[in-house]
Amino acid sequence: MPESVDVPTPAGAERTRTENAEGGFLASDALAKNLQEVLVQLIALHLVGKQAHWNIVGPNFRDLHLNLDEVVDIAREASDDVAERMRALHATPDGRPAVVAEQSALPEFEQGEILTHDAIDLVTKAIEATVGTMRHVHDEVDEADPTSADILHGIIEKLEQQAWFVSAETRTPSN
Repeated sequence: MPESVDVPTPAGAERTRTENAEGGFLASDALAKNLQEVLVQLIALHLVGKQAHWNIVGPNFRDLHLNLDEVVDIAREASDDVAERMRALHATPDGRPAVVAEQSALPEFEQGEILTHDAIDLVTKAIEATVGTMRHVHDEVDEADPTSADILHGIIEKLEQQAWFVSAETRTPSN
């Protein structure tokens, strides 16, 4: 494997031209950039979830193994929703591996087998980082396009619920 991967140029959202009877709303460069940032984090979360899913061992393996599939499904479906929204706004999503690797802000996930309790913390941090990106770009997205912001709302709701589900495995009662 090469030591470094050249990131393709251009990397990230590009604009498309309207053709035929197309009209509608066109994403500004800022909106396309913000949605691209969310897309990259969702793709990376999908990969982190599968890495954990394949390599966890230890207590409550089966429950966490299945829960990780839920996280992966949400991230995969959400990335598709964001990418398709970008296309509807004449922005081109960029989910190529080199682009995701370079632009993802998710914490690195450990290689190899990992104890379920350690994976819980790492997966929760990855979910929270993904949601953090969406919350960070939210106001600018909402100002430019409330419809795209509504998509983010639904994704945030699902991922925050998954962070609660996953992290509850290692919580202790507060009373």
